Amino acid sequence: MKINNAEINAVNKLPSNVRYEYFIKKVTDYEEVWGLFNDGWATSRGEDGSLFIPFFPKKEFAEINAEKEWASYEARSITLDDFIESWLTGMKKDGINPSIFPLGNETAAVSIDNLLKNLETELENY
Repeated sequence: MKINNAEINAVNKLPSNVRYEYFIKKVTDYEEVWGLFNDGWATSRGEDGSLFIPFFPKKEFAEINAEKEWASYEARSITLDDFIESWLTGMKKDGINPSIFPLGNETAAVSIDNLLKNLETELENY
């Protein structure tokens, strides 16, 4: 289900912690997470050099972020089950952090353990 420009604009104005809550609700509603892909998944580095992979709640938000160094990337979905069971486990093992719903330099910094807990809590509502 596509979202309209009014919703995109409204959500993009929210602070990162509220966008994080939106992310949790949307990915559990639609059972998919979105990233950016081009011969590999988009990544960024934190100020301390740590590696992050950005994730988005809907295709439209991922597409908006396909700019600058990610201009050649396209939005690609990951099933929520695969995200929980494979991605987050592998990322934790490899020391890669999730960057949830980044906008510019602003992102929700959350540990994989907390992200998993929040997703599982939200999934209990279904």
